Amino acid sequence: MTSGFSERAYRMISCQRELFDIPQDVAYFNCAYTAPLLHSAAAAGKAALKSKAEPWTITSGHFFATMDENRRLFAELIGCAPASIAIIPAVSYGVALAAKNLPVEKGQAILLLQDQFPSHVYSWRLKTTHEDAVLKTVRRPSDNDWTAAVIDAIDDQTAIAALPNCHWTDGTLLDLVKIGARCRQVGAALVVDGTQSLGAMPFSVAAVQPDFLITTAHKWLLGPYSFGFCYAAPGRQHGVPLEENWLNRAGSENFARLVDYRNEYQPGARRYDMGAASNFILAPIAAAALSQLLDWGVDNIADTLRETTVRIADQAAELGFQVPADGVRAPHMLGMSIPLGLPEGLLPNLAREKVFVSVRGNAIRIAPHLYNTEKDLERLFSALARSLH
Repeated sequence: MTSGFSERAYRMISCQRELFDIPQDVAYFNCAYTAPLLHSAAAAGKAALKSKAEPWTITSGHFFATMDENRRLFAELIGCAPASIAIIPAVSYGVALAAKNLPVEKGQAILLLQDQFPSHVYSWRLKTTHEDAVLKTVRRPSDNDWTAAVIDAIDDQTAIAALPNCHWTDGTLLDLVKIGARCRQVGAALVVDGTQSLGAMPFSVAAVQPDFLITTAHKWLLGPYSFGFCYAAPGRQHGVPLEENWLNRAGSENFARLVDYRNEYQPGARRYDMGAASNFILAPIAAAALSQLLDWGVDNIADTLRETTVRIADQAAELGFQVPADGVRAPHMLGMSIPLGLPEGLLPNLAREKVFVSVRGNAIRIAPHLYNTEKDLERLFSALARSLH
């Protein structure tokens, strides 16, 4: 498989557009919305569909092999043991799982960011209601330094800090290593939504030490929708699953004895697997995408995308946009706003020129990937200039 560099010897990756099915006249800067599939992932999906059309080719071993491969690949991506990974369908599922298993006492606080993505909010709102606890929201700081604001907000009454690695609307950054250390200092749990960072930013479980880390596959992991991953720290692997299913029970590999009902769960985080986690159609797509990310190297992806977003930020400033400073911005995405607000019809106007971005809050969210070309950048800013005048 072409990767643009050999043995990860170079930090920068050449344009990888040939690995995707993106027409030359499309400028897609919307990976934070959903990613296009790699050719290899699409081929894996087609092969999976063919296999399901011929179910006599599916053995009992396939039920576990599909999960094990994805567990192994994702564990390599974040630096942990495969036994610490559960297969989940969505971030909301993983957040609900974490909320079910993390204690909160009356009067304690669960910490969130202002305008956090709703899937990482609703379960915490419900938990504070049930436990007579407090939902504490960190307001957006004027200098976009979320790290300092979050650390200042964590105190002895903080039970859980439920946070992303970067804000989903504009890519403003949180230093989770520093925040994780502060959480441990006061005895607070850390639950991370990695949806808008994993696969495009390096992440080390050993450095951050989250209690739970949750993501979906269809954005920066370049995978399918309705498929995701949940890391559970070793000390959190003895809790109660969100659902009871046959796969997450001990001994389920022996199909002949499934009616010998067991009270014991599968070891490690496998007890938290969703029902039908084998997912013969989606799992091969996710595995193919993870394999390519590991081949590229997430460090290399981040370095390459940082160069692209720095160029975008510089050109945006020339058009009068305001962009968060480089030091408080993730390498792979950024939000661009203008003082008088975005013009009406901006997204349809850009789409007519086959330039695709998102608007989140009061900012245009630009989320490039390795498939973007020099021509894409020219199309983006030419279309933006026309839309503003």
